[in-house]
Formats: sequence, C-alpha cells, structure tokens
Amino acid sequence: MNNLYVISGVNPTQMTINLLKYINPLSNKSKDIKIGIKPNLVCASPASEGATTHPEIVEGIIIYLQENGFSDIKIIEGSWVGDSTKRAYKACGFLPLTSKYNVPLVDLQEDEYVVKQYKDLEIKICKTVTEIDYLINVPLIKGHCQTKITCALKNLKGLIPDIEKRRFHTLGLHKPIAYLNRLIKQDLIISDAICPDPYFEEGGSPHGLNRIVAGYDPVLMDTYAAQVLGYRHEEVQYITLAEGEGVGSTLLNEAKIIDISSDKRNDVESELLGIKQKENKYLRLIEEADACSACYSNLVSALNQLNEIGLIEKFSEQICIGQSYRGYKGCIGIGDCTKDFNTYLAGCPPKAEDILAFLKGL
Repeated sequence: MNNLYVISGVNPTQMTINLLKYINPLSNKSKDIKIGIKPNLVCASPASEGATTHPEIVEGIIIYLQENGFSDIKIIEGSWVGDSTKRAYKACGFLPLTSKYNVPLVDLQEDEYVVKQYKDLEIKICKTVTEIDYLINVPLIKGHCQTKITCALKNLKGLIPDIEKRRFHTLGLHKPIAYLNRLIKQDLIISDAICPDPYFEEGGSPHGLNRIVAGYDPVLMDTYAAQVLGYRHEEVQYITLAEGEGVGSTLLNEAKIIDISSDKRNDVESELLGIKQKENKYLRLIEEADACSACYSNLVSALNQLNEIGLIEKFSEQICIGQSYRGYKGCIGIGDCTKDFNTYLAGCPPKAEDILAFLKGL
C-alpha cells in the first residue's frame, strides 16, 4: 500500500481512468458504499491557472466508478473564506459533471457540522463528511505562500466550516491540519500535477507537468509533493506532525514510485525539483499574525503587482494583517481585523485589486 503511482500524458480523463484500472482501489468494496470526491476548488479560478483541480480528472474518477457499479457518488467541497463554493464549481468547470453523470455537487459552506475531538483539540467537521464511507481526495501538488506547499493533508481543510478555517489560522495551521487528518481518513488520493503553481495557492503561474499521482498515504504523498516543489519534508511542519500522529510515513526512499506511463520517464521530478517560492523582498513588508489564507494571498498578489510597476520601494512601513491584530493600534492594516489601525482597508477578505488600489493611494 505504501506506493505511489505516476502517469504522464495529455488527456487527464483517460490518464485517470488508466491509473485507477492499474491500481484497482475498490476491488473489495461493496457497490452500495457512499463515495465522496473532494477536489481542491479553493477559489473560483480555472484549473489552467494552477490553483484548482482539473474537472477532467474528477470526470475520469466518476467514469471509472460508474463503470464498476458504484452509483452513490458526491462531489464535496468548501472553498476558502471569502469565496463562494458555488461560484467555484461554475468557474472551475464542474457544473457539466453533475448533469452528465448525475453526480451532485455539495457546497460544504452551507452544510451543518459536528464536533469531534482528537487529544486536546475539538474540531468542527462538516456533517456530510461523516456520512461518507469512502473518501477520494483530489488535491493539487502546488505551492502555498504560508505553508510552502499544499497537497493531500491540507486539502482536508475544505471539509470544515468557514468558522473553523479561521480558527485553524489562530492555532498556527500546522497542528490542527495534522490532527484533522486523524479525524478524517482519506481512502484514496489522486493528486493533480497537470499544471500546478509552485508558488501560491491561488494560482497565476502554472507550470506544465502533465502528471497525475495516486496513492493511499497522505503523508507519503505530501512528502513526494514537497520533493517535487524543491523542499525537504522537514520544512513543512504539518507533514512531520502528521507522521508523528500516525497518519502516514515520510519514508519516500523506502516506497516504490511506479510510473505506468506508456512513455516511461526517468526524470520524473526534474521539471519542478528545486523550484521554491520566490524570495521577494516585498514579503518582508508583511507583519502577519494568524492571517487567513485568502487575506494573506490577496495581499501578496497586490504587493507583487506593486513591485512590477516599480512602487514597492516607496514603502518603509510594515503592513499588518491577521486575526491577532484585533483591538490593536497600528499604522497600516489590511482587513477587518485591523480596523483599529490609523489606516486600514476593510474587507474579510479584501480583494487583491482593492488592496492594490489602497496601497497605491498611500
């Protein structure tokens, strides 16, 4: 079971079907089980931008399942705070799947939740997740401006309500992500590495890899993802925390990475290996304290644009962002959490274009 299976090509739907036929993951499962497919639709951005799961991969999963007699299938997702899951389903090309294959799209932002506990931490989990017998996680292998990478482990964050997503940031993200993976078991992982953005979660700089990776161990998958993106797994704290909690293994050198592509390739990691997040000087302007991902990434996007037009050098004051700034006084703040600052931009989260206009005005 501690293997990873890789396939490369140009047709994501057929690649996914071929991958599933090779590993035959549900051979011992009842045809009556309830199956949930969890893509990464963090925002309303097409997959070509490198932020969201290709609908063609999910289509390949559905075709394989239905051809093998499984009919109780749902696509489940909750986009990040500040965006709409329904808008993401539409923008990301998932609406045709529900009409073509009679598979419902569940918006977890509208779901009820239950409270579960692991060790000293209570976590709210969307109720729909607890009613599923078999969870297929379909994350991206991509970069993240706060945690360096995101893949299988962090993708489960879309299965908790928005109020809990905010709280995860106040808890430092890493520990609650590791604990969440003890409370929710992902039975199969199909990772999208078609054209991921190696820098930021919301995409914009896609790199063509034309690859899909399957496996059963989320820690092993994330260790592989870290390597592809040029990191050691020790640099991503929630990976080592999850291993410590018994979620999986980081021993990638002891696992088999089986390439089932018709055109075998020896340089399976070469395209992105060594690429890390851009070391931009403007990131030093940010004073972040428990900021939600959407708010933080929108600020980074705005600063990047400000840098491109040559205005970034005009800033000497630190720009504060995050939930821990509630009630504090300061100079420049981004988001509603900094409403007591001398100068701040309202929004939860404010849009990147609004942040850009705000900073240009300063």
